[in-house]
Amino acid sequence: MLWEAVTMALNIRPMTSADKTAIMHILRATPEFKPAEVVVAEELLDWHLQDPVGSGYHVLVAEAGGSVSGYVCYGPTPLTEGTWDVYWIAVSREGRGRGVGSALSGAAEGKIREASGRLVIVETSSKPEYENTRRFYVSKGYEEAGRIGDFYAPGDDLVIFKKQLSCSIAPAAGEAGCCCLNEPQSTCAQ
Repeated sequence: MLWEAVTMALNIRPMTSADKTAIMHILRATPEFKPAEVVVAEELLDWHLQDPVGSGYHVLVAEAGGSVSGYVCYGPTPLTEGTWDVYWIAVSREGRGRGVGSALSGAAEGKIREASGRLVIVETSSKPEYENTRRFYVSKGYEEAGRIGDFYAPGDDLVIFKKQLSCSIAPAAGEAGCCCLNEPQSTCAQ
């Protein structure tokens, strides 16, 4: 009951250096993540904290009741026009099934739209432990775009999800077309 009240007051905000300890605790407490994966996640956090603009990584945290309950790390895909990657979404055990992941995903997609993003890519594992993760993305409108067999290890495929975003910002006055790259005007939200 207490968590339900806290969920109502969920705050999504940019990460600060003070959040790193809580995020690392969430990552280490997530059994699906191998120690080497946690090291990579920490590197991305550190790059973001050292240079939030130049790193290419954006990090938002979900805060409930004064505590970090999850985070999302995402960024533009190099050498593409409007394609973005979601690298990590992790939610505390207490926050799972309470809308924290949905709020983080929605906030990241909103920021991506603001930056004229048009396509979001997520890569994950085919292992049974990741079934909930795959269902989560499908429930958020992502579709499986491809698989590479035995990518991570024998029997562990890379599963690639994609989501086409619709434009949320109209073109500037006098501009033709949609503000989202490669999106026809007819699909641009007004």
